[in-house]
Amino acid sequence: MITHTANLPILLMGPMVRRAEQTGVCMQFATSKSASCQINLLNIECYSEQQTIALGQHLYLHFIVIKPVDNLFPVDKLLSYELIIDDAIIDLSPWCYSNQITPAFVIPNKLSDILHGSCRNAHHPAKDSLVSASHWQNTQRGNNNQGAQLLLLSGDQVYADDVAGPMLLAIHQLIKALGIYKEQPLAIELPDDINEQLYNRHLYLPKTPWQKRSKLGVGYWLKKDEPHFSSVKAYNHLIHFEEYIALYLLNFSAAVWQCIDIQNTTYLGHSEQNKTIFDAEKTALIDYAKGLSEVERLFANVSTLMMFDDHDVTDDWNLTAGWEQAINENPSSKRIINNGLISYWLFQGMGNDALNKTGELLTLFKQSRTASNLWQLKAFDKPLNDFSFWHYELTTTPKVVVLDTRTHRWRNEQNFNEPSGLLDWERLTELEESLLSHDQVIIVSPAPVFGVKSIEAIQAAFNMCGQPLMVDVENWMAHEGSAKKLLDTFRRNDTPNETLILSGDVHYSFCFSVQKRFGDHPNRIWQLTASGIKNEFPRKLINILDKLDSILYGPKSPLNFFTKRWHMEVDKHQTIGEGQKYLVSDSAISLITLEQGNLARYQLIHGEGHLTEFDLEEQ
Repeated sequence: MITHTANLPILLMGPMVRRAEQTGVCMQFATSKSASCQINLLNIECYSEQQTIALGQHLYLHFIVIKPVDNLFPVDKLLSYELIIDDAIIDLSPWCYSNQITPAFVIPNKLSDILHGSCRNAHHPAKDSLVSASHWQNTQRGNNNQGAQLLLLSGDQVYADDVAGPMLLAIHQLIKALGIYKEQPLAIELPDDINEQLYNRHLYLPKTPWQKRSKLGVGYWLKKDEPHFSSVKAYNHLIHFEEYIALYLLNFSAAVWQCIDIQNTTYLGHSEQNKTIFDAEKTALIDYAKGLSEVERLFANVSTLMMFDDHDVTDDWNLTAGWEQAINENPSSKRIINNGLISYWLFQGMGNDALNKTGELLTLFKQSRTASNLWQLKAFDKPLNDFSFWHYELTTTPKVVVLDTRTHRWRNEQNFNEPSGLLDWERLTELEESLLSHDQVIIVSPAPVFGVKSIEAIQAAFNMCGQPLMVDVENWMAHEGSAKKLLDTFRRNDTPNETLILSGDVHYSFCFSVQKRFGDHPNRIWQLTASGIKNEFPRKLINILDKLDSILYGPKSPLNFFTKRWHMEVDKHQTIGEGQKYLVSDSAISLITLEQGNLARYQLIHGEGHLTEFDLEEQ
């Protein structure tokens, strides 16, 4: 553990390769001091533009956009680079793969190998699949292959609503060690001692008093206040902006773990149950931290793009219009949500578009810091909430379309407790236009478009009972308008011949192929779901649901005609080898292999190191 700030490493996080195109490459990293930085591509004439954000006394977040001097950067070949901080070349050998003397990445054009996954919960006991992915990438580079050209992370890169007790203590240690600037105090009365807050924070989060609830609901008559935050694991929910910043560092950086003492972190409360939980979480976090150097190596060698889902901010984020209304009517609840969104913008969003549109928020954000280094973020909330460009596209072959399914929801105006559609009419129309005139397209949708019917039926039953938040009714088919518009788009004759939908969210993985039942346009849709990178659905339960789905919704089952997608034929694909199954719960990240833009192989790289492959032949 580093005990003096003078001993802090200059490089606290990164370098991380973000958006990489012929016209420019965006790199992201953090340093412990203010510095002049540049990144050079070796043997290529280029220059770099620097944007720096001071987030603490010893924390500076940097974005470097490298641009070519004359011609465009070459594509589909390894490009080596060096990092220079204050005129000194940084030793990046720990970030190098086999047969490399510097880190190297590919500017993707014709996609052939893509890594994709979601749901990385630091304290889940499963192994971190990003570590396994890095080992796989190292093997490829050692064999003089490029390996994956692109790493797509489609949601829940951090869990701000499900924080381990030891992680919350580590967050506060890191805030102190780096002097991370704090926000203006919120109107939430928490115990002064962070140890007294452990596993109790949900008691202090805002609630709607039972007197203000509808008399039609059970909660009114039971005199039960309704929490604004619906996560069932909100015991250590992040609240303050500086906590979100520290969480990202602890999830993306190996170096910052040297600034804290996780080994000697202990639970000081009196609950034996909480102590047992704390000790298990601590063991998982220690193991997690050991793998972060390998994860950083992956980030330094593969263009990495991201999209939020709910846990990056909070569980059930914008699930219903009623949820949104409760949050927006309470200043503290709204502040917590925006703290999560601002931190996403800083550590994930800006790299996705190389600051092209997201960078427009920078000046206003920097103005939110007072002369005494206190964040007053209220004035920044409006431009942040008005910002409508979290989604983005890549002009690769196939084209990649990444959807924002959280901030453009199709609200149910008649019943605020009904689930909102994942995209509103305007965004669905934009998606439709994005698909036209392309032979192949990759859509990144955090939630599966074509999910498991038996599970969606159970969710529909809970929704009919007025409990959409209880089982996360966040599937595309839960909203009549968005479901119809999306399925109508896929049934058009001028849509791509092959569409790959990459999804996560559900904590199990599967491979479905979809074609419309009627018409002569041979368009095939692949629903490739990989979840989670470090999270798992209960295995016994997923096996039951797998069998139930096969029984109730087999190819010839009449129940298919009662689903919204009855006019689409959905084929489920089994895994190859022993213990064949359709739904795989084991933590994994997926490897998608393309040939001439079409899907050739779909595999899972598991946290334990083994691979699972799906049989792509028609069943």
